[in-house]
Amino acid sequence: MKKRVAIQGIAGSYHDIAARSFYEGGEIEIVGCNTFRDVITTIKKDSTILGLMAIENTIAGSLLQNHELIRESGLRVIGEYKLRISHSLVALPGTTIHEITEVNSHPIALMQCTDFLDTLPNVKMVEKEDTAMSARWISENNLKGHAAVCGKLAAQIYNMEILAEGIETNKRNFTRFLALADRWTAEDMLEKADINKSSLVFALPHTSGSLSKVLSILSFYDMNLSKIQSLPIIGREWEYLFYIDLTFTDYTRYKQALDAIIPLTKDLKILGEYAEGKQSV
Repeated sequence: MKKRVAIQGIAGSYHDIAARSFYEGGEIEIVGCNTFRDVITTIKKDSTILGLMAIENTIAGSLLQNHELIRESGLRVIGEYKLRISHSLVALPGTTIHEITEVNSHPIALMQCTDFLDTLPNVKMVEKEDTAMSARWISENNLKGHAAVCGKLAAQIYNMEILAEGIETNKRNFTRFLALADRWTAEDMLEKADINKSSLVFALPHTSGSLSKVLSILSFYDMNLSKIQSLPIIGREWEYLFYIDLTFTDYTRYKQALDAIIPLTKDLKILGEYAEGKQSV
């Protein structure tokens, strides 16, 4: 059965690449959305639609607003995928790199390719909304002399020629994506999953040592804290929500750890329990 997956962006974007990799083994239909909030809204309107949303990048850091969107949505995290981001310079077929006068892409993609782009003299860099959208825009408008920084899939979809591959400065550039689903769909999909990771969020009382007490208990129960991210609670000055990811080998011991920290936290919520994700090479 074909899976419908909501993403921020269009066909050929890095969200599209990650979705096809995460849901490999089955046919998928991409449901393109303008914003991350639209991704959440789309899933909530139709529980048969799944989602995939970027949550952090090894260079740019966490997408803070996405943590809050997931917490507020009531959706469940059902998995993750870590995609190696490899940028290409693409242009209309027949174009040579010496004919390029303008390069278009998302500002972060341009920033990640600074060393290569600095080798192109007298070329104007223009920020656009998205990597794949830049390629589509050049293709649809037959813009000679324009190039886009995007993934190879976008070049393939929009009939663009790859002028240079692997132009990103840092070759250890990964983005982690979270797969999302309605809570009932999530239960069905994870019924036979080998769960060894959890994403949680909680607040803490504004008292000395409150966070260290929680972390000490998690350590005692052999929980591996793979990520911690704090965000301010709007309207409650100097109070924070803590988003954490745990990996573990014993599910029963994980549950015991949760029972032990609940009395020390406020508003603890499990965003998802799932299998630790694969990483592309």
